[in-house]
Amino acid sequence: MIPIAAVNPVAKLGAGLLVSLFLIVTIDWVSAATALVLELIIIAFMGIEPKRLWLRTLPVWLAAPFTGLTILLYGRYDGTVYFEFLLIRISDGSVELALATFLRVLAIGLPAVVLFISIDPTDFADGLAQRLRLPDRFVLGALAAVRMVGLFIEDWNSLELARRARGVADKGRIRRVAGQGFALLVLSIRRGSKLSIAMEARGFGGETPRTWARESRWGAAEWWTLSVGALVGAAATVVAVLAGSWNFIVS
Repeated sequence: MIPIAAVNPVAKLGAGLLVSLFLIVTIDWVSAATALVLELIIIAFMGIEPKRLWLRTLPVWLAAPFTGLTILLYGRYDGTVYFEFLLIRISDGSVELALATFLRVLAIGLPAVVLFISIDPTDFADGLAQRLRLPDRFVLGALAAVRMVGLFIEDWNSLELARRARGVADKGRIRRVAGQGFALLVLSIRRGSKLSIAMEARGFGGETPRTWARESRWGAAEWWTLSVGALVGAAATVVAVLAGSWNFIVS
């Protein structure tokens, strides 16, 4: 099994971007299908728990069919027309484009989700600052924001319990959701203001070069991860070119 959890998050991000780079310049079903098959084979050796994998990738599996359906009904008009009603027209062109779009969404979305399952936000921030040399203030601010996202659900539940105790959440679901949403927004702004002041007081906004508590390591595993991403994208492109279906869409 591939110890993907131990790989530097920057390498995981790069591998996902490399696969996407090869697929976004063409829209054909052969390259997307080839990349998807290779990705599923690699994912099978990552040792991710099937239930966890399914739950994390469920949005991608739901979005792909709906995207393909939209293209099928309103996509390219070409060849034989099988069904036509008002603006809806299903033809050979729309069927082929819908299939390519469906597979393309899966081929780009699945690795993006799978590679980020095991990413720790702190490790990711260390990699962005130490390896990609992004500005410290930007990285630390983004890390603090990501850490605060996990509190949203707790705040929402606390607000709901408080409103129920006061007797203002017994009926009117739409009004209750709108009121809680506004209260959550106010609470988030207040917490963000306090957090920014605290971080400034502790020197996170200083201009002097800062040190890092943990080193963002980079070695053979990271280079292998990037190589796998590039090979998957390149293999998909080569197969599509040999099959004569590669369609370069960037002019």
